[in-house]
Amino acid sequence: MTHLPSTSTAGPTAVHDREGPAMLLLDEALARSRQQEAEQAARDHALARRFVAGRRWAWLAAYATRRATRARVAAGGAPLTVADVGLSGGVRGTGR
Repeated sequence: MTHLPSTSTAGPTAVHDREGPAMLLLDEALARSRQQEAEQAARDHALARRFVAGRRWAWLAAYATRRATRARVAAGGAPLTVADVGLSGGVRGTGR
């Protein structure tokens, strides 16, 4: 009777290779890459929010100007011109 070696005791070698130090380095590199991508996405989102907020404030300032002009005309005053408004945003000659 011949004795054949049992194949059931030999486990897959890929499992042992996967647990080696090279796989740990790959896992760390993948985690670092995902972290950097998440940080970049957060920076992009913050920039977009600042941009939208700036547009919203510009729209609100234009709306307030139009409303003030309508109110001034309705009260019998003359509408403001570009020369009446200074660079500081206040009205010239009013001390505001």
